[in-house]
Amino acid sequence: MAEDSPPLDDWHGNYFNYFTEVEEHFQKARGTALFLMSPLDWALVESWKNAGIPLTAVLRGIDTAFEKWRARKTKAQAVNSLAYCSQAIATAAEEMAKGGVVDHSGEGEDSKEDANAPFPLADLQAYFGKNIADLEGGNYPDIVAGLQKLAAEAPHWYRNLEELEQRLSALEEKMLAQARARQDEESLFAARRELDLQLKPYRGKMTAAQLSMLERQFLERKLLESASLPRLSLFYLR
Repeated sequence: MAEDSPPLDDWHGNYFNYFTEVEEHFQKARGTALFLMSPLDWALVESWKNAGIPLTAVLRGIDTAFEKWRARKTKAQAVNSLAYCSQAIATAAEEMAKGGVVDHSGEGEDSKEDANAPFPLADLQAYFGKNIADLEGGNYPDIVAGLQKLAAEAPHWYRNLEELEQRLSALEEKMLAQARARQDEESLFAARRELDLQLKPYRGKMTAAQLSMLERQFLERKLLESASLPRLSLFYLR
């Protein structure tokens, strides 16, 4: 691998599989592949990703949390949310940071081009096309125009995925701001009520900073869902 390639958790390899890896690992640790994660769980995963928590720390924290749960003599209830693992994941991330541990899981002898292109160009082009189609007619002309411009230069961006992700994130933030301005008070109230109900059992297990980031991610997800808007980040190219 080229010496100037960015660390795994910053860009390539499992970077694009962050959500899937966490979901599958949690299901395996819980012992059921049929368990579906809630909107709160997905918002929590996104908050870890955005906070730069290494994938290895998340997986390690999940294992630790379940080991402690199984070691209990009495188990009042099953683990039904990733929020149960949040403190163990925070501890795992702190230990990795203090120990200077770098997550190299999935790192092999790929060329720099392969590391920066974990999916075919055709998939990227299809992703652009789907998101443009989903947004057309939805009164987001500037976002559509931005995506169309990127799509027209897809081969170029395929070789520069890091910058592409930054541009897509900027477009998504702009789209969210527009959607938020159009959101009515009742929809916001309903989303906050759902958040409070789901988060109530776990508030004591998280710091104020963790709660704040989780609340933001949850409300953004609910806003996108209610407005029928697509995610633009490459994380969702699956």
